[in-house]
Amino acid sequence: MDFIVSLSSCWNSSRHNDGYEMIREIADLGFSHVELSHGIRMSLVPGILKALGENIVQVSSIHNFCPLPPGITHAAPNLYMPSALKKREHSQWYRYTCRSLDFAQQVGAGLMVIHLGSVPFFLMNPTRQLSRYARKQNPLDVDEDERFLKIRERMFAKLRKQMGPYWEKVKSSLESILVLAEQNGVILGCENRERLDELPLDEDYPSFLDGLSGPKMAKYWHDTGHAHLKERFGVLWHEDLLEKNVKNLAGFHLHDVKKGKDHQTLGTGDIDFNMIRRFFQPGQRLIIELSPRLKKEDVLESREFLEDLVKDL
Repeated sequence: MDFIVSLSSCWNSSRHNDGYEMIREIADLGFSHVELSHGIRMSLVPGILKALGENIVQVSSIHNFCPLPPGITHAAPNLYMPSALKKREHSQWYRYTCRSLDFAQQVGAGLMVIHLGSVPFFLMNPTRQLSRYARKQNPLDVDEDERFLKIRERMFAKLRKQMGPYWEKVKSSLESILVLAEQNGVILGCENRERLDELPLDEDYPSFLDGLSGPKMAKYWHDTGHAHLKERFGVLWHEDLLEKNVKNLAGFHLHDVKKGKDHQTLGTGDIDFNMIRRFFQPGQRLIIELSPRLKKEDVLESREFLEDLVKDL
């Protein structure tokens, strides 16, 4: 099978003031493709464009917002949300998302990963009670712990009750950019999220993507660490989530989870990548997304692990 194997710039963008050197470092580690992630400051763009002009690498994908809005110097994918009901925040989301889509076309990326907002609670966010309880149980029996099951049931009921207007805003927001995405030739990869109050709720992805009107430019984007963390909290089954979304699956953010921390070296933690590989399909983007705290040796180890994972597919 043919895959696009790439390294996300989230690993090194914060360490560089020159986009050319940032790209050069990734290329020198043996990558032919890079994902320009949500930490790309405006100051990095000239060097990135120079490196692309010299064909040092190709861009597999970008991550909204890319580049960052003016004045923002740190990764901020949720700076503005498509779920926002306030006109000013929503207009800023639309403005900078459209700019990211234009940038994706400029750098030759055929896909943009995107977050879809959250359900706000002024007081008493129900997800916090579940998280606190789950962390105190060692181990947590997600099938037999009756108190956990009751807390989980109440949490989802409260989320469903609160989410209505925000969920409708998400759907209309995504539909508002589908035409531009089609014009730019950019697939929108809607990423599963790690926080329990973020949208869509995981079980809603298939109906959400199938129900969008307009050009069919929105696909499912799977983050292995996010799904694994939620599985540990007993709110989904990782394999089940993939099975339900396989027909819309555009690609992966690949990282491991070790001692409850994600974005770790592939193959060193708790994720079952032999299960994950069953869902790899030709043409998908396989993006290694690692913590900036990891060393070059960890990046190389992750690349070698992934190459071994796909070599007989």
